[in-house]
Amino acid sequence: MINVAILGSGIGREHLAGYRALPGQFAVKWVIDVNTARAYTILDGDPGPRVSADIADALADPEVDLVDICLPPHLHVPVALQVLAANRHAILEKPIASSLADCDRLAEAEAASRGRIFPVFQYRYGPATAALDALIAAGLAGRPQVASVETHWNRGADYYAVPWRGTWAGEQGGAVLGHAIHNHDLLCRYFGPVAAVSAQVATRVNPIETEDCASISLMFECGALAASSVTLGAATDTTRLNLVFEHLTATSGINPYAPAAGRWTFDARDPARQGEVDAIVAAHTRAPVGFIGYLGAVADAVAGDDSRAVTLRDGRASIELVTAVYAAARSGERLSLPLARDAASYAGWCP
Repeated sequence: MINVAILGSGIGREHLAGYRALPGQFAVKWVIDVNTARAYTILDGDPGPRVSADIADALADPEVDLVDICLPPHLHVPVALQVLAANRHAILEKPIASSLADCDRLAEAEAASRGRIFPVFQYRYGPATAALDALIAAGLAGRPQVASVETHWNRGADYYAVPWRGTWAGEQGGAVLGHAIHNHDLLCRYFGPVAAVSAQVATRVNPIETEDCASISLMFECGALAASSVTLGAATDTTRLNLVFEHLTATSGINPYAPAAGRWTFDARDPARQGEVDAIVAAHTRAPVGFIGYLGAVADAVAGDDSRAVTLRDGRASIELVTAVYAAARSGERLSLPLARDAASYAGWCP
């Protein structure tokens, strides 16, 4: 049993639902929020977890094994460092940091701790991705060729009424960082490391400091190409991925927050092999979705099996891509990855 303290009861509400769906693996012992009334609200009468406004209360509890950091982005790094210094595991909401320098600080702290950092990329988990993993393992996909990714969501005045949103100091980025990051992680999971980036960003929808639109062109180390379009000015929230492999095309539905839970199509380039594809897809319809799949993978990793978990290396790769997108957009140049430690953008992208 892994004992958990949740810090923050905004997105922490969804994390709590994930833990409650895995009662044999997790027990939530604390919910920490400066607004303790909100913390009690997400508990919905559950008398088990204790509530406090002070993170120190959770870190002082010797029974706490894992601290789930669901705080505003500017608090992610300092609080994660505290958790690692206390030799606890940390679940860290996106973005894990706002610079590669801070990612490397986290890596050094993790190496010196008995704890681990698990970045939150719950989009990786669901029947569609489980099926695609199995199709790749069976040799039915082949090399990645080309992809398109759409993060077309609707965010307006109500969303930005939270004071830290839409600001470089509070949110530390716009649609590229806070919205498309999950889809880009999912793309890179299947197409591999990014080798080059070109990008344009703009603020066209809302009166905010950060960008709410982007157009991004990616080349991967394997030679594959991808295009990503991002906006917060769509009529609805839509996520769509189209992944073209040598022998297979995988096309998602439009589920914005759990794309791997939606209905995907998997089309074999050779019609004679469609039956094999369909049989594998049919065998993975019950794979756990979103936070339930993600947290199950964290439990496995704590027990020693890293095969399904999101690691700090994965989180750093996501931040490197964000860094490159902002740097390419500002310079107008095509940037090569990996980014060097002496690159101007290594220290961060915030103005």
